Amino acid sequence: MRKRPVLPVVAATFAALGVAAALVGGLVVFGGLYDVAATTQHFQPVFSVVERAMRQSVKLRARNIAEPPLADERMALRGAGCFRDKCVQCHGGPGVAQHDIGQGMQPIPGPLVDARRHWKPRELYWVTRHGIRLSGMPAWEFHLRDDELWTLVAFMQRLPDLNAAQYADWMRRAPPAPACGREAAPAVAASAPVDVERGRMALHQHACVACHTIPGVVGSSTRVGPPLEDVGSRHLIAGTLPNTPENMARWLLQTQEVKPGTAMPQLEVGERDARDMAAYLATLK
Repeated sequence: MRKRPVLPVVAATFAALGVAAALVGGLVVFGGLYDVAATTQHFQPVFSVVERAMRQSVKLRARNIAEPPLADERMALRGAGCFRDKCVQCHGGPGVAQHDIGQGMQPIPGPLVDARRHWKPRELYWVTRHGIRLSGMPAWEFHLRDDELWTLVAFMQRLPDLNAAQYADWMRRAPPAPACGREAAPAVAASAPVDVERGRMALHQHACVACHTIPGVVGSSTRVGPPLEDVGSRHLIAGTLPNTPENMARWLLQTQEVKPGTAMPQLEVGERDARDMAAYLATLK
């Protein structure tokens, strides 16, 4: 009796397994079997694997970042104010609980009181700047200046050494709110060259895709605002301004001033972001 060739049998077996996996995946996705509720925890093995993948990803991408000196207490104090304004809501602090937003997130944002023990400064900078996808950790690159990101890292180097009373003293001495998030001087922003790709990213980071369908920017299909696939070829912006990159930037910066009462909210967009966003939108024709 002749033996059946091994390779075709193996190939057929893998093909059958692939089809079965696709069918199971389709059933889970389109049948609604996966529970997306934040009240349901991840299975521990799934959580551990994803967390390990996240840590390794950060280490790889942060490996060549140059770290500035972080020992200056004045720098750390500025970071303390920024931590109070932007971070404590989700991460808490020594003697300070997370706000209800942070407590209800899944996965729960980890405390940063021991961040220095687990992450190098350049890795903390990378996470703060770029965020962590599918975790709720935002990317602060488009909302904080680069020097402000490093002040946060400087303060996080101090956190493991602070008890509740010492943390409260740092918060008392930190700059008053808003301690960070203010854009660089207009002259500096105006001198930066227009960056179309950065504008595409800024449209996502300023949540424009939450209301508009924008080619090249990933998001849900939404009808809150008009789709923007041909916005670069329209004659008017919001039926009000001639459609030029300069006027689009003005619209993004001064929405309610240009058209009082419009449903589009006044976004906290910096001048550089507005110019880059307008440049990208001008390419959509």
